[in-house]
Amino acid sequence: MRYVEDSEQVRLALSPIRRRLLELLREPASATQLASTLDLPRQRVNYHLRELEKAGLVELVEERQRRGLTERILRATATLIVDPLVVDPLLGQAFTEIQDQYAAEHLVGVAAATVRDVARMQSTAEADGKRLLTFTLETEVRFAEPGDVHRFTDALTEAVRRVVEEFDTADGRPYRLIAGAHPAPRRTDSSQAPTQHRTEGES
Repeated sequence: MRYVEDSEQVRLALSPIRRRLLELLREPASATQLASTLDLPRQRVNYHLRELEKAGLVELVEERQRRGLTERILRATATLIVDPLVVDPLLGQAFTEIQDQYAAEHLVGVAAATVRDVARMQSTAEADGKRLLTFTLETEVRFAEPGDVHRFTDALTEAVRRVVEEFDTADGRPYRLIAGAHPAPRRTDSSQAPTQHRTEGES
């Protein structure tokens, strides 16, 4: 995973053909192979590959001799995670200025800040040969009435407060805990989604 916060790198990666090239280059390939897959002229593919390579988004992994020519094998440097503030700087304003816990803008701002912070720390951890210790709790709840959302929020806040009091240690490593909810996309399956608990370990 590679965290991208440079607007020029984002611009270079966002065109449809370059997004497709980065997707295909999760596995090493040559310009000839890519041109064949995309049904595009090799010269056009080569141009976009050179731009992606200059931006550090693809890298050379091998050179092969083929029919008297040198064939360059490239691959994407990593899965790209784009800083949400590069796309919309106002997301940061939503996080810092909108403090209504029921406002969608605040939820989006908090989520954007989480993506930014976790992606930065993950990139640093990978560079140090470590894994970032995180956990994710995810479930789905069905409310009968809109007012139930507020009562649920109050109950959850109190439950979290009690758990935090139990585990919080003055000299411990601080963790940021976020709880948010939004209407779930409509599904054809009416069954409730199962609770998920995912943890990543640190070496």
